[in-house]
Amino acid sequence: MKKLFQHQMSIIVLTLFLDSLGFGILIPIVPLLFADATSPFYMLSGAVSVQTGYILLGLLTAIFPLMQLFSTAILGQLSDKYGRRPVLLYTLFVTSISYALFAVGIALKNIPLLFISRALAGISSGNMSVAQASIADLTKPEDRAKNFGLMGAAFGIGFILGPFIGGKLSDPTVLPFLNPTIPFVFAALLSFANALSVKSFFNETNKFIKIEKVLAWGKAIQNIRKAFNLKHVRFLFLTNFLFMSGFTFFVTFFSVYLIDKFHFNQGGIGDFFAFIGLWIVFTQGFLVRKVAKYFNEYQVLRFTIIADGFFIGLMYFAPHAWVLYFINPFIAICNGLSFANMAGLISRSVDQKIQGEVLGINGSVQALAQLIPPVLSGVLAAILAPEIPLLVAAGLIIFSGILFNVFYKPTKTPEHIPSY
Repeated sequence: MKKLFQHQMSIIVLTLFLDSLGFGILIPIVPLLFADATSPFYMLSGAVSVQTGYILLGLLTAIFPLMQLFSTAILGQLSDKYGRRPVLLYTLFVTSISYALFAVGIALKNIPLLFISRALAGISSGNMSVAQASIADLTKPEDRAKNFGLMGAAFGIGFILGPFIGGKLSDPTVLPFLNPTIPFVFAALLSFANALSVKSFFNETNKFIKIEKVLAWGKAIQNIRKAFNLKHVRFLFLTNFLFMSGFTFFVTFFSVYLIDKFHFNQGGIGDFFAFIGLWIVFTQGFLVRKVAKYFNEYQVLRFTIIADGFFIGLMYFAPHAWVLYFINPFIAICNGLSFANMAGLISRSVDQKIQGEVLGINGSVQALAQLIPPVLSGVLAAILAPEIPLLVAAGLIIFSGILFNVFYKPTKTPEHIPSY
């Protein structure tokens, strides 16, 4: 049994690693398409201002969580109805197609095709909650924060290699034939290989498959209602919503901030995010498990959320790029501990039989939190400055930490999800 558990967890971790590697490849390139008029990757004509590019970048970023908002809830239901394996398998094939379309969009300088590509990627990305549900299927409630930490470590390793690979594979100074389409072709191949690994090696983990269950296509809206009507976990969902909103403000335009203030190119952006990824791996692969031996999720979150917002706020005042390298480890540690322990606390707060649904609800809340900030970030960057989203991010995250400390009360009784 232990060997089977390790085998299944290995497949999930590999899936998350390859998925995050493909996502990380995007990071150094996409901002240069719209936010740096001096870049050879720039897709807008000279008559279009860079401020318009900021807004387009925000909209392109927002289309992903918009589609994810609706797909996450549906995919969570499908994984409860038909199992985790088929949902993971088919969504990974869609992810592969989306990356291929993005490469074609760049080659043709076709902006609508880029939006279609990111919409497809958003639909398939709802499988993250299915992966979380698989981990919950395989582990005891008291071990979930540690195993969600493994999930974060897989993401972190992909986050190290992805931006680095994306920066190098798009740089013609490394090899003359390299260009910004190559990383997305590579990501498409990785996602295809990811799908094949699930098809060949992953066994079903859901022991409570409910074939008779009727799908609710408006589940995303119902999820938002349910999230804030569950007595014992409503403030967890609200905290997570505000925390993710703030973090999205930070992530969406941080690359633009690096370009505008410190003149980073794609290689510099890739190297910087790879450095962040190293600390994410350290946190979620090692520190989460160590901290879990001495503190429960509630005790950790009372401190880490507010600290995360504080350190993000410090980024705004950095006078030199090297200062960012000293601040980022603290952000990665606080952020990694917050993500792992928030997922673990939500999972522990509800009944075992509805893990897929509750993690689907959490995915919907996170997708909603990632929807509005990119659009607002683009507008704020265009009207004010690219670093303004950093201040908004810090304020929202600190506020979410205060809200958690004041209103959330731990409970030992798992809550059932009410019907509507």
